[in-house]
Amino acid sequence: MQCSDFGICWYIDVSRPFSLFAVVIAAAQAATPALETARDRQDRAAIEKMLPGLAATAQRGSSDPVAQYNYAIAQSYLSEVALELQDKVSAGRAAEEGIKAATKATQLNPKNAEYHRLLGALCGQVIPANVLAGIRYGKCALESINKALELDPKLASAWISRGVGNYYLPPAFGGGVDKAIQDLQKSIQFNPKSAEAYLWLGIAFRKANRNTEARTALARSVELNPNRIWAKQQLEKTPAQ
Repeated sequence: MQCSDFGICWYIDVSRPFSLFAVVIAAAQAATPALETARDRQDRAAIEKMLPGLAATAQRGSSDPVAQYNYAIAQSYLSEVALELQDKVSAGRAAEEGIKAATKATQLNPKNAEYHRLLGALCGQVIPANVLAGIRYGKCALESINKALELDPKLASAWISRGVGNYYLPPAFGGGVDKAIQDLQKSIQFNPKSAEAYLWLGIAFRKANRNTEARTALARSVELNPNRIWAKQQLEKTPAQ
């Protein structure tokens, strides 16, 4: 198990060197605008304020996968913001809480690819706070992303997750930055307005020492989502050449 500087972790099974292993980020397809705005602005207090209502709805709608998903995605965003603010303990706690709801969502509607993607994202988020749990949660992240792509090969957010996995996975284990770029470009093919895909494509280009392309991709991410603080930070740290 390894972790990036951005609080994203992944698990490598060395017994299967030619397989692709996924890392998941906390991107969402169906988050409410208010929740997305709070995530983009790293407004943890705003997210925490929304949670009790979402939790109550999920409790009342125990057989409603959408209610479970909505609560889980709020916890995922809370975990993401906490990781960006370097609060790994809170990030892990939020992710573990979200996993319960996301698991319910996948059980109630096992054919929904986005539910599996979110479960994988949450499993990836819990690892930085509990390194010893890397094997368990890394396996969950891998299997959930693979299931999401099996159900919906055109799910842009899942291609982002696979791309980020390739970004960190060494070429000797089947990954590498070139494969990451291909996956992220695939995500953009399916969703040309994905700010998150352009964000990670820029980061991948930067790793490949293609800084001009990196800045172009990151600038596009900021253009698509000017409220995303983290994207602006990545653009600022990318050399001009």
